[in-house]
Amino acid sequence: MNFRPGLEGVVAVQTKLSDIDGDNGKLIFRGYHADQLAKQYNFEEAVHLLLYGRLPEPLELRQLKDKLAKERQLSERLKNLMNDLPEEMEMMAVLRTCISAMESQPAWPPTVEEAIRIIAIIPSILTYRYRQVNNLDPIPPKQDLDHVANYLYMMKGELPKASHVRALNAYFVLTAEHGMNAATFTSRVITSTESDLFSAITGAIGAMKGPLHGGAPSEVMKMLHDIGTIDNAEPWLRKALENRQKLMGFGHRVYKTNDPRSVALRDITGDLSTEDDWFAIARHVENTAITLLEEYKPGRKLYTNVEFYAAAVFRAVDLPEMLYTPTFTASRAAGWCAHVLEQAENNRIFRPLSEYTGPVKLK
Repeated sequence: MNFRPGLEGVVAVQTKLSDIDGDNGKLIFRGYHADQLAKQYNFEEAVHLLLYGRLPEPLELRQLKDKLAKERQLSERLKNLMNDLPEEMEMMAVLRTCISAMESQPAWPPTVEEAIRIIAIIPSILTYRYRQVNNLDPIPPKQDLDHVANYLYMMKGELPKASHVRALNAYFVLTAEHGMNAATFTSRVITSTESDLFSAITGAIGAMKGPLHGGAPSEVMKMLHDIGTIDNAEPWLRKALENRQKLMGFGHRVYKTNDPRSVALRDITGDLSTEDDWFAIARHVENTAITLLEEYKPGRKLYTNVEFYAAAVFRAVDLPEMLYTPTFTASRAAGWCAHVLEQAENNRIFRPLSEYTGPVKLK
């Protein structure tokens, strides 16, 4: 038996959902390149692909959109629950609490209908709570808007710009699924006990809440704010590298070349550059940082990851920082639900071994 810290390199699951080729910078969702999906399809179509195994026909897409729209409305019970929670309670903790409170009775096996309910309700929970703690009246969902557009609408109370919807939709598609990460593994472990879907997603949210998993865009935003201008990019980055500081948004545990999600976001959000100087700064910082990283850390193959352009997208669509990780969660819930359904199809409870390193019995 070989001990692998963090189970790194251990294959624990066979899946048809996604494949990550870190050496060649490719991410595949059920046979489709994720970057192409983000450029050509909306989030609902990606959800259908993950949950049902194929892209929808027009009628199927309409039916899925209708189901998601129907499930957006918050129950009075969930509203009252959020009203009673402490105002200082962190947003991910609020979301975790609300999802756990949705369970009506333990159900096995999990169903697609339950998955749709969870995917639909998360933006409603987030926007209700955001407006609540900021002393703003809640905005009811607009049933004729697509999933991402409705999220922005419920947050701001006004119809979002098409370019903003396109940018955030691309982010939602690209981050909907990403292999056996910590939160996804958590959801499958819980499911393997024949627990219900709501418990599995509650556990996944708990894993995502950790700063090593879901918090990176906030650190990128802080770095870009500190840099501030194009002229300050190279001096700031050089100083950081000389002080052995990590450049947030660069490098990835899996990808040894360009993160395909970052490349896709950069391409898709190109039209936002004319609306927001932030993107011009972000692109200049990216180019400068990659050049300097090769100079200071030759051969390390450190490129922009998805968190870098996620921060740029979040800033452009004026997403409050308290919603950064929760928004990541809103997209990734689709992948979690798909993994739960897949785990239930051919279930075996997870039971890895442990290696004892404590003292031997004393005589």
